[in-house]
Formats: sequence, C-alpha cells, structure tokens
Amino acid sequence: MQTVDVIIPTYKPDISLFSLIEDLEKQSHSPEHIIIVNTEEKYWNELKEKSGVDITEKFDNIILRHVTKEQFDHGATRNLGVSLSNAEFFLMMTQDAFPRDKVLISSLVKSFDSDSAAAYARQYPKTDCNLAERYSRKFNYPNEPMKKTQKDVGRLGIKTYFCSNVCAMYKREVYDKIGGFINKTIFNEDMVYAGTACQKGYAIMYVPEAGVIHSHNYTYMQQFHRNFDLGVSQTDHPEIFGAIKSETEGKKMVRQTIEHFKNIGKPYLIPDYVIMCGFRWLGYKLGRNYKMLPKKLAISFSMNKEYWK
Repeated sequence: MQTVDVIIPTYKPDISLFSLIEDLEKQSHSPEHIIIVNTEEKYWNELKEKSGVDITEKFDNIILRHVTKEQFDHGATRNLGVSLSNAEFFLMMTQDAFPRDKVLISSLVKSFDSDSAAAYARQYPKTDCNLAERYSRKFNYPNEPMKKTQKDVGRLGIKTYFCSNVCAMYKREVYDKIGGFINKTIFNEDMVYAGTACQKGYAIMYVPEAGVIHSHNYTYMQQFHRNFDLGVSQTDHPEIFGAIKSETEGKKMVRQTIEHFKNIGKPYLIPDYVIMCGFRWLGYKLGRNYKMLPKKLAISFSMNKEYWK
C-alpha cells in the first residue's frame, strides 16, 4: 500500500480539529502521519487547556510543529510540513474541512496516473451554507471526474489550473522535481503549483468520489479582502496567469447563479448576490493593479497582512 501523510496548517484551532483528526485516523487507507504545522504555540496550548485533551498523546502518529505568525506563509509553511514527511504521497488539508466518508484518502490515491502531479477532492457545503455559496460548490465541483493538462487551457481557461489545498493530494516525487510550493506567496499557492505542473507536462486530477465538507458564508468585506489577495497572487505570477483570462469563468458563474435563483423561485436573493459579486470584482481588480496603490492602502485591502511586512 502506498504511503500517505496528511499535512494540516492550523491557526487558532478549536475542538473541531480533534474531529478532523479522528476522521482521518478512521480512513480505510490509513495515513502514516498527520503533520500539524501550527501558527502561534499559545493558541495550541489554549486549546489543550480548554478541552483537557492532548491529541498528540492520544495518537502516536501525529507530528506537531509550531511557527510564529511572522513566519507563516501559505507556501513556505506547507513546504515545512512536507519536509517532515517521507511518504510517497501527502494530503494537504485545512483545519475546517472534514472527510465526507472513510474513502477520502483511498479515492485520491487511486486517481493518480503516471503523469499526475496532484488530485483534489470535491467540496460539499455545510448545513448552514447560504444558497449562493451552495450553488458555487456545484459550479466548481461537478459530478464528473477530470484530468487536466496544459492542452486543456484553450477549452477550460483558468480552470485548467484549479486545485484547492482545502483538500488536495500530491505525489512527492513530482513535488521534488517541480521544487515544491512557492516559498513566498500571499495566497493561491495551490494554483501556482498546479499551473507550474501543467506547464511541465504533468496532469491535475479532479476526483469527485473524494469528498470533504467545507464552505464559508463570507461577508461583503471578507469577499473583498479575499479577492484582493487573489488578484495580487495572479499579478505576482504572470508566468502562470498572464496568458489566461480568469474573469470569463467568474462571469459564467454569476449568470448561472442568477438563473438558478430564478429557477428555484427565489429571485429576491439576486440583489444581495449582485452586491456580493461587486465586492469580489472590486477586490480582484484592485489586487490585479496593486502595484499602482500606496503600500498602506494595499495592506488595508489585504486579508493576509503579514505578507506585506
């Protein structure tokens, strides 16, 4: 059986992290190790005190490392986690994503072909997920599996490089050849990696049989900040995003979501959704042009403020 480690960056974890770890330990394809790279040790200690549980004592395959908030980076922190792994595959997850069943890991492992660099899971909405976000899950995570290569750019556009570290598995051999995640990045380290892999002749697999529960009900400003950072990441990596139109898919999703609201008899949701999309678009456009902004203003627009220090 091929070896798999799970890597989870954490920040201010709560008791739900223990549920995630329990779910991972019960997988039909058991992980060799669960590697946790936690930002700010004090928050980990607070969780231990509040819960009365030391999860690292309960399971002997957990590896825990702490970094400071200043040291955290979306790419470098994940690279640190990988450096602690000797497995053939590693599964990147976030602390707020939960396996839908016991075959998450096995489904991802089985999907790899000889030219596959990464495979990402389908995301299902939480029970409290709003209808707009719920529909976006259907748009971004369809029923059909996909194998995406550089040849698909003309057909799929930016979706060719879509890959989400909410739950994505990587082949270590390919990771080492590519050079890992970019060490300094504001956001979007997964798509930068996927784009690099495709350009080097590898494939990205979408595996709907592998499912996680994960969604957010972002506010207007949270959408603004998140999409500002998305725009910054694309501007910082023209080698990946420069020749691909990224707004076409966004417009398509907006049109389909509005039509969906009409079809389910809830057109009253459209105005709020349009406003939300306006915040997304404005954040993205400002991020794409962040080099024209004063640094203080860019920092105020950003979700990841530590990146600018």
